[in-house]
Parts: sequence; structure tokens; C-alpha cells
Amino acid sequence: MGRLFGTDGVRGVANADLTAELALGLSVAAAHVLAEAGTFEGHRPVAVVGRDPRASGEFLEAAVVAGLASAGVDVLRVGVLPTPAVAYLTGSLGADLGVMLSASHNPMPDNGIKFFARGGHKLADELEDRIERTYRAHSSGEPWERPTGSGVGRVKDYDQGFDNYVAHLVGVLPNRLDGLKIVIDGAHGAASRVSPEAFARAGAEVVTIGTEPDGLNINDDCGSTHIAKLRAAVVEHGADLGVAHDGDADRCLAVDHEGNEVDGDQILAVLALGMREAGTLRKNTVVATVMSNLGFKLAMEREGLTFVQTAVGDRYVLEEMKAGGFALGGEQSGHVIALDHATTGDGTLTGLMLAARVAATGRPLAELVRVMERLPQVLVNVPDVDKTRVGTSPELTTAVAEAEKELGATGRVLLRPSGTEPLVRVMVEAADIEQAGAVAGRLADVVKSALG
Repeated sequence: MGRLFGTDGVRGVANADLTAELALGLSVAAAHVLAEAGTFEGHRPVAVVGRDPRASGEFLEAAVVAGLASAGVDVLRVGVLPTPAVAYLTGSLGADLGVMLSASHNPMPDNGIKFFARGGHKLADELEDRIERTYRAHSSGEPWERPTGSGVGRVKDYDQGFDNYVAHLVGVLPNRLDGLKIVIDGAHGAASRVSPEAFARAGAEVVTIGTEPDGLNINDDCGSTHIAKLRAAVVEHGADLGVAHDGDADRCLAVDHEGNEVDGDQILAVLALGMREAGTLRKNTVVATVMSNLGFKLAMEREGLTFVQTAVGDRYVLEEMKAGGFALGGEQSGHVIALDHATTGDGTLTGLMLAARVAATGRPLAELVRVMERLPQVLVNVPDVDKTRVGTSPELTTAVAEAEKELGATGRVLLRPSGTEPLVRVMVEAADIEQAGAVAGRLADVVKSALG
């Protein structure tokens, strides 16, 4: 039986993989594990529970709340809010645990459960493993001590969460956004109310699309995974820029006034220079993953900034940031972590910080992103191969070495086994798209023959 927890909580098709029984059982197990770890010692435990607007979130929220309360945990139910809002409120309210129900950018039928520890930080792998073991033990019939009477948890709706979170976002901005017109695509998700309100309070003129969630339309041809509508809206309304979120609003992509997409690498580059100017880019270092465009790395080197690379996944970026004491990190996909203000990727905060940089400089976003040249990148997925032998195949090692020699300093090769599928991802960057495509095609053929 595979591990329940992935790189970002437990995720699957709601009511098929992710059932009410599983949600309830995991919540009970989480309460017990944190109690055993001493998190609740000396006080009555409190948890913050939030969700995105998916229809399945309604019954899954009920299951999570029931599980926590049955284990003696008081619950503050904050309703539909972004994942980073739940993390923030877990910390600001001094809660012992946060729970977010969302499958992020996944399609509507999916859902997920993500736990946050005290302070709003993601749970360590070791705690997730203990929760899973405890859940499986309970599921197999192992008894657990159930509180009764006044020992059961109490449940309250915490309606102040929305205003508290928005006030936090606006309060950390270095300057206002007066004079900017901004289009926001909320992906019919968790930021549909939060993001427009935060931008408006910060002074921007706001145009919205994708901000009418009905429980079924989350991420449906909108948001950061479908950016065409945002590009068109920015041009149509003559906006200065646009921002697009995913379903749980922990990521942000952008569009400049001409309708050109601005990805996470470019956003990081713009924010890095602004933070260096303000003296808040600790150790003049930015953290990103191995999937970042080579153009980002070259730009940081040219600007005299240090670029630290991690494995793919925002949790690995966050771990490196904490270990090194760094303030800024993120992924090409738009997960950007400003660790002085958030404990996880925050799409609304990222969009606000980017817009604040435009307002402060008086320069259009299209000009600011010229700090880096995004090199052509080709990604080929090679299915039905033995991905475990990527690093040990002599044939593949030779082919990669030859490709790297051909590309030289202005190109890059990355072969990465998928974490969730039986395939190998072949990524090639080069000075022009034709060369990148040709090299990627050749390497994909070698992967098939060597690992098939």
C-alpha cells in the first residue's frame, strides 16, 4: 500500500479516493499524534479549518471538523479562504493545528487535505508518517481514548478570518497601488473574494474574471493553468497588468499590459531586485528549483545575486529557505514564498508585491521583466519506462553528456523521473527553440531504448 501523503498533503478524487471516512480518520490521527508530540500540553487544543469552494469540500469539511472535535480539539471554522490564509490564521491565532481542504490546481472532482503545524508551517515528513501509521492502526480496529462530556471539542465559525487576512496582506506592502488598473483571475477558487478585496484596499482599480465560484467551476478554463482569458481581459480593459491564481491561491502568474505571460521565474527576478534595493533580500540570495529557466540563473548571476537550487516542490524550496535564513524563493509555476510575511506560497501576496514594484518604479511590468531573458525550453514526457534507472543507465549518461557538450553554457539538460507517474521528464533549454526541440527528441529516444 502506497504512502497516503504526497508532497502536498493527501489528494485524490473526492468520495472515491478521498472519502469522508478517510478525512475523519486522518483528522483524529493528526490530533492524537500532535498530542503525543506535546503540542497540546498544558492547554485545550485549537484547530483552524478552511477549504476552497469545491462542492466536495462541504462534506469533507464536516468530516474533518467531526474528527477533530471527537478527539477533543476545539475548531475554528473559517470557511472558504486560500491555503496561505489558513496557514496565516493558524499562526496569528495561536492555533495548534491548521487544516486546509483543497486540491489546488487540480480539476473539480479532486480534493485534498493539508495539515499545518503550530505557527502555520507544513508538517514535517516524520509527523505525516506517524499520522498515517496511527490512522491505519485505528482503521484496523485498534481502540483509542475518546473524550466525553466537557472533554469533546467545540466548533465555532470564525468570521473575522477574511478581514484579518486581507488586512495582513495590505499591511505588509511597501507602498500603495494607487493609479494601477489590475485584472484578477480568481480561478473561481478560494481567492475569488480575497484577492480583489486586497488589491482594492491597496488602492488599485480592479477588474475581475473567474471570481464567481459555484462549487463546480473551480479551475475550469480559468486561473493560472488557463491564462488565455486573463491575457485577453488585460488588453481589452487597458490594464497595467493581470494576476492569475489557482484554486487554493497559493500561486500566482501574471500578464503584462501587452498580454504577455509572466511566469514564476520572472516574478522572482523582479521581486529579488526590489527586495535587494530595499535591503530585505537576506544574504542577497534567491531559492528556486532545478526546473527554473536557465535565463533566471544567468540573470541572477549577472546581478550579483546568489541562486540556490532545490528539488522540484515548494516544500523543498521552503526547507532550503529556512535552513539558510533566506527571504525569497519559489517555483516557475508561480509558487512564491516571501518568508518574512508568509509560511507558504501565497498567490495574492505575490501579486500584490509584484504590483507594488510596478507602482514604486513607475515602470511597466513588461520593462521590469527584461531583467531576465527566458531561454526556449522543451519538455518531453516519456511514458512506460523504468524511471528508477534514470541515474544508473550508462547509455543515458553518455547521451546526456553529449547533449550538454553540444548546448554549451547557453543550454541545459534535465532528466527527472516523475513523482506520481511511470514516466521520465526530459527537459532541454537552448539558445533557440529548434535546437532545444531536436536535442529533447534525441534524448527522449534514448530514454525509450535504454529504460523501456
